[in-house]
Amino acid sequence: MGLQRYKAKRRFDATPEPSGDEAAKKSAASEGASFVIQKHAARRLHYDFRLEMDGVLKSWAVTRGPSLDPDEKRLAVHVEDHPLSYGDFEGVIPRGQYGGGTVILWDRGTWQPVGDARTGYRKGHLEFTLDGEKLSGRWHLVRMHGKPEEKRENWLLIKVEDEVARPGSGADLLDELPLSVKTGRSIEEVAKKPDDTWNSKPLSAKARKASAGEEQAHAFPKGSKKAKLPDFVAPALATLKPKPPRGERWLHEIKFDGYRLQAHLEDGAVKLLTRSGLDWTEKFGTAVPAAIAALPAREALIDGEIVVQRDNGASDFSALQQDLSEGRSDRFVYYAFDLLHLDGMDLRNSALVERKALLEKLLPSGDDALRYSEHFNENGDLVLDHACRLSLEGVISKQRASRYASGRSGEWVKSKCSLRQEFVIGGYTLSSTSDQAIGSLALGVYKEGKLSHVGRVGTGFTASVAEMLFKRLEQTTTKDSPFSEKLSALARRDLHYVTPIAVAEVEFRGWSGDGNLRHASFRGLREDKPADEIHREDETVPEEKPKTSSIRFTHPDRLYWPKDGVTKEGLADYYASVWRHIAPFIVDRPLSLLRCPSGIDGQRFFQKHAWRGMSKTIGQIADPKDKGGEPLIRITDFDGLMALVQSATLEIHPWGATTRSFEKPDMITMDLDPAGDVGWPAVIEGALELKRRLEEMGLAAFVKTSGGKGLHVVTPLKPAATWAEVKAFTKTLAGDMAKSEPDKYLAVATKAKRGGRIFVDYLRNGRGNTAVAAYSTRARPGAAISTPIDWSELTPAIGPDYFTVATMAKRLHGLSADPWEGFFATARPLPKGKQ
Repeated sequence: MGLQRYKAKRRFDATPEPSGDEAAKKSAASEGASFVIQKHAARRLHYDFRLEMDGVLKSWAVTRGPSLDPDEKRLAVHVEDHPLSYGDFEGVIPRGQYGGGTVILWDRGTWQPVGDARTGYRKGHLEFTLDGEKLSGRWHLVRMHGKPEEKRENWLLIKVEDEVARPGSGADLLDELPLSVKTGRSIEEVAKKPDDTWNSKPLSAKARKASAGEEQAHAFPKGSKKAKLPDFVAPALATLKPKPPRGERWLHEIKFDGYRLQAHLEDGAVKLLTRSGLDWTEKFGTAVPAAIAALPAREALIDGEIVVQRDNGASDFSALQQDLSEGRSDRFVYYAFDLLHLDGMDLRNSALVERKALLEKLLPSGDDALRYSEHFNENGDLVLDHACRLSLEGVISKQRASRYASGRSGEWVKSKCSLRQEFVIGGYTLSSTSDQAIGSLALGVYKEGKLSHVGRVGTGFTASVAEMLFKRLEQTTTKDSPFSEKLSALARRDLHYVTPIAVAEVEFRGWSGDGNLRHASFRGLREDKPADEIHREDETVPEEKPKTSSIRFTHPDRLYWPKDGVTKEGLADYYASVWRHIAPFIVDRPLSLLRCPSGIDGQRFFQKHAWRGMSKTIGQIADPKDKGGEPLIRITDFDGLMALVQSATLEIHPWGATTRSFEKPDMITMDLDPAGDVGWPAVIEGALELKRRLEEMGLAAFVKTSGGKGLHVVTPLKPAATWAEVKAFTKTLAGDMAKSEPDKYLAVATKAKRGGRIFVDYLRNGRGNTAVAAYSTRARPGAAISTPIDWSELTPAIGPDYFTVATMAKRLHGLSADPWEGFFATARPLPKGKQ
């Protein structure tokens, strides 16, 4: 990283901060290289963790400080490199300045890498020992991969379990030893009487005249001109294209899933304006406006987007809508991606890259509410592919040298991970379970000034959203259809027409031959966009033949996952989209089903035999070893899967053998089931260890998230060995792992012995035992999917319940191939002598 970013954020004619020019260069971290930890009471208290490497201090902002508990993974945000001379600083940076706050030197000493430091740093996993006045022993710094919209890299600082570790609920060293190792002072004492005061904020006009003449506070780029701060500028808009443009002229940003807002700052007063100029400042609480007001500028006009992020870091419009409706304001984050005006200068005629460079210098680092939107110079297709695999929204591509032009100039291009746009609401039906909630919405787009009907959306509504929409739409009902064409009897059925003023954002799979949406899912209302501007975004999207079924659903709007808005219809749509992927793992196999007739909050029961009223499309087959007993359940086609959805099957657990070869399994499933105190990196490590052992024996290994709390490592087999042989093999495999590393793994299911370890569950490989299918949903909050992933995707960024019904469409769009493509083609017989 070097000191370029460090220097770019500071004016050394206006601050006594060290420039770093005096730093003695070293080839790499070696024995005796220094480390420091500075306790920094800025807007939020954090600890700056710095390691000497390549002549600079590699730096991370550890939000909660280091912990001696190996199970406490502390977030460490990678920030710019600092000069070596910075490691001795203690004092106060004035409020409003870059990094403003009180700093003390909390710990210092030497560090030594385990292995090559440069390689570990480049790969995102540094293991090292510390020898400090407070911290010692072995540690890990692990980069969390897969959050491309974040301004900084997120890492985890983790203590290795050794003699100085404090597992469990031991005393917190941060509380025990809060004082400076340099002066013995507390943060409060330094704040009252600092030894140093740094000022990285540009000098005031008066101070400049007194000390350095009329030099400008900001280095404004070519093309900028003096101008009055405008009240509002109509936003630049992106044109939808199926793929990002190619070439070095373009840079690429992650597309956010929130509200586009223009931040207007003037003399400390902040306004957040929608794309049509409405003042929405009051909607978003105080943290975002306060962060903008604290910027080192008298006036500014910033273009950005406000979002709410899921735990995995991806922005989520549905969560944003929910927070707004509930009056919650603690999760809002404003991502700034363009700077239009700054301190009397209009920047719109300057090149985009220069506007962004000035914006990055203006924004603070490590602020939870205000962040810079990074861009990527890599091939746009690669950026889009990465975004889609992580279930993000897509990519915005912009010409690097472009000026800021309101409207659609063609210099901004958006490429999405799924089909998604706004539609006008022209009517609604009542819920089949409540007369105070909507069941579906009739949608349309404007074409040549007339509203054209494009079908309905009947899933994606939580119970509270369905009730809110009913209250809102009921007030605008009308007898006359707002649609220009005469609707069919099916389209009109149970429909209440409304005045077409409300706009819904909807995700969908495609268009049918008659121009209707396929597999549509509601994502939220768009109060920032007028209805008469809504038209079909991309007329070039090909019409697709939908996967049809003879199954007719009763109560299609019944909520199976109430808090996630996943209805029976939504579950059917999901399974239609993954049918070709899931079919090999559930068709012609005995099945055990988890059924939840009233959704995940109601009664639930496992079922492996037929029940009264079961659809004839769900097959039955006799167990060869229990011919007189009740027949087992199986499905043979897509209709069978749809019948399972109709019967409220929320989890599908198949045998590891087909009904064509009952007694010869064709797959092994090893379930890594961690105790509650085991961190996710340890589960990943266990999966990689299983992979290594299986491949050493000539077997293939595939991995999937469980949708619960662990990982499944799955191996295809030639159906030659018996159930007993396969179970014996897996028992030995699990036992060998437990014997080699007993502090990490165990091969017995006793919960009392599991603390701090991972149960390598081989028991799913016995006759009649099952494991949740690849691509099956889980009957848990969040509507997670047990998702096949590539081994290269197995990082801390993707947890066991990362992919959900709501996000899988984006992932599938970004996959050039199923990660488990050719699964059964890699099957090998169980190794001889291992049975």
